[in-house]
Amino acid sequence: MNDRELEQWRHDHTFAQDLQRPGESRTKIVILITASMMVIEILAGLKYGSMALLADGLHMASHTVALGIAAFAYLYARRNAGNPRFSFGTGKVNALGGFTGAVLLAVFAIFMAVESVGRLLHPVQIGFNQAILVAVVGLAVNGISALVLGTAGESHQHHDHDHNLKSAYLHVLADALTSITAILALLGAKYFGLVWMDPVMGIVGSLLVARWSMGLLGTTGAVLLDRQAPTNLENTVKEALEADGDTRVTDLHVWSIGPEIYSALISVVAQQPATPAEYKSRLPDALGLVHVSIEIHECQSAANSGRVSAVHRS
Repeated sequence: MNDRELEQWRHDHTFAQDLQRPGESRTKIVILITASMMVIEILAGLKYGSMALLADGLHMASHTVALGIAAFAYLYARRNAGNPRFSFGTGKVNALGGFTGAVLLAVFAIFMAVESVGRLLHPVQIGFNQAILVAVVGLAVNGISALVLGTAGESHQHHDHDHNLKSAYLHVLADALTSITAILALLGAKYFGLVWMDPVMGIVGSLLVARWSMGLLGTTGAVLLDRQAPTNLENTVKEALEADGDTRVTDLHVWSIGPEIYSALISVVAQQPATPAEYKSRLPDALGLVHVSIEIHECQSAANSGRVSAVHRS
């Protein structure tokens, strides 16, 4: 057979990763907003002596970098979607961007905690009115950014799959959290003389950011390490293939290779095996299986020798 005759059995491995995802354009908008507010909060925190406000500004700086990484991940995945050197496409770049953002969240959570403890031990004079005003503006900006990255046009389920977008979203939420803690701390210090609230709120904020970081590290790390797909997805695949009552699935590996898309390696045995095409047709399209290899064995009780076939579904 020549190359033209073989073309019908070949397929690419882009899996729609060459298309611009909704989160990409939103991330770019939020980068501009966050970077602008970052400069204002850092300068205001230094000038008016508020650790909570300075921590918020520095936190925004980390998030500007993290959002930049998210934007780069989207761009890199699109531009290299057709690169044959990526065996299963560039879908995992999304998880890698999310993982990197989670690491940055952890680093700046530690930084916030250390700086807050320092201010708790060595208090400084705070310009309350100016600091509160800047913190309120920062919270408003974070709220707008959260809306841009949040539910408008995106379901919660999509956020769970687009780890890059989820990372950016968590960074914005962390910014909103530090803005809220800064406002509470400054109000408490101004009206009740509770100056210690400023650094304490910084510590509380760092703990919550660290918790978000660990959660995102877990979900993105699972994708990068090819952890098995959710049990319900595996069970659905197994039930679909064994629907004829003769076929039995003896080995099943299903793992994520991108947002909402999975690859699978499956071994089945049957006394009267179906064709590879028939087994493929049993798998529901809604499962998101974009690359499937099926190994078929004929039961020895029905024949003296086994046979192995393979099918790839794209």
